[in-house]
Amino acid sequence: MLLFFTKETSGPARRMESLLAHLARKERDRLRISRIDVLASPEWAELLSVTQVPTLVLLKDRKPVERLEGRVSAPQIERMLAPYLEPLEAEPAVA
Repeated sequence: MLLFFTKETSGPARRMESLLAHLARKERDRLRISRIDVLASPEWAELLSVTQVPTLVLLKDRKPVERLEGRVSAPQIERMLAPYLEPLEAEPAVA
């Protein structure tokens, strides 16, 4: 699970919204993305020591394993996720 910490007044977080929406569609079988507004759910931000918005926190087995802070690019996110995502199953060959 990828947690996206954001808030309405953050320009960089708003600019990352479409990037994460695309990632959610692309990886829908392997990754769940949850958006957390730090003003509406400050306990989550405190629990995971989020001090900057936007922040991405990757959870594996309910534990944080990676994080990216600030506005980041799609390649940066994909590099962070790659070691943790299950491999895609190959399409069956058409004879």
